[in-house]
Amino acid sequence: MAVAGQTFGIVGGLSAFPRRLVAREVERQFGHLRRGVTRQTTYLVFGRNLLAKSSEAEIEARFDAEHAAGRWLVSENGFLRLLGLLPVPVASALTRQSLIDQAKLSPRTFDLLSLFDAFEHDSEPYSFRDLILARKYAELIGSGANWSAIARSVHRSGQVASLTALSLHSGGPDAIYARSAEGLSELNGQLLFDLGTPDDAALEDLFDLAEEAEANGDYEEAAAFYQRYLAMDRTDSVAAFNRANCLKAAGRELDAAHEYARAIKLDPSFVEAWFNLAGLMSERGRIDAARRHLRKAIELDGDYADAVFNLAKLEFDAGDLGEARRWWSRYLELDSDSEWARTAERGVQYVDLQGRPRTAG
Repeated sequence: MAVAGQTFGIVGGLSAFPRRLVAREVERQFGHLRRGVTRQTTYLVFGRNLLAKSSEAEIEARFDAEHAAGRWLVSENGFLRLLGLLPVPVASALTRQSLIDQAKLSPRTFDLLSLFDAFEHDSEPYSFRDLILARKYAELIGSGANWSAIARSVHRSGQVASLTALSLHSGGPDAIYARSAEGLSELNGQLLFDLGTPDDAALEDLFDLAEEAEANGDYEEAAAFYQRYLAMDRTDSVAAFNRANCLKAAGRELDAAHEYARAIKLDPSFVEAWFNLAGLMSERGRIDAARRHLRKAIELDGDYADAVFNLAKLEFDAGDLGEARRWWSRYLELDSDSEWARTAERGVQYVDLQGRPRTAG
């Protein structure tokens, strides 16, 4: 790919090289570097700083839009190698499709990881080390990690290829850790607390900090504290549930759904987790899933009035008036005095009115 005559854009900002030096080199090679994207932009560089500035959904939307516009999308390392500012690693003969097939990664996930330099090579041909990394990333994603969490984490260890020697573990959608004889550590080598024998006092302190932050409305901070707690004690369903609530309050609904699911996996009888996950599914338009989760909550606790009311409303909105009436009637057996009870009574009356035969005038 020749530089001369081409117009390059950068989104997110470069993390490994000053932009002014890159701009000078592009101009020296008779290319053009412009901020953002213009109609003349032919190649768009996704700088790794974008990972810190934008959500996963925003990055994916940008990726799709720019790809559909016909621009050539380039990683930060790929751009620097094109300019001769970064050496090209020794290549192997593995193709992109070969890595996807052998690692069982989706093509879209592979391309996004590659675009943020999660592999030794930024394009074909790939190396055997890239295949090892692809398999590790597939396992992490299978354990609940997000591709963006992987992309953010891998560069903390220095050379990406060095990750091939580490045992990588997911600490939830947003955290990637390495396990060694000393325990779990961040990918920059900083050890976490010993997971084998967690310190009770440290656990209590972390949980208290998380609850305090949550009570103060600092939901992102609270979620981070709960995540540190869960790194020490992976078995605490309440911590996972609380973290899910914080993530939802922070607007991170997809991450919240993962955490509710984790709480349920740890404790299948966790009624509130089933209920909150149902609410999240309903808000996202996944009505069938919401219905199943509400029914599960009621199956576990037949007197859970909130779940009964929400299921009645869900069935009413879906047009199943018979089921709505049945659940509103059940709600009135549990609560006959509140404002919610008045709503349930009106619902029953409405359904009964709709069921009356109409007389000719």
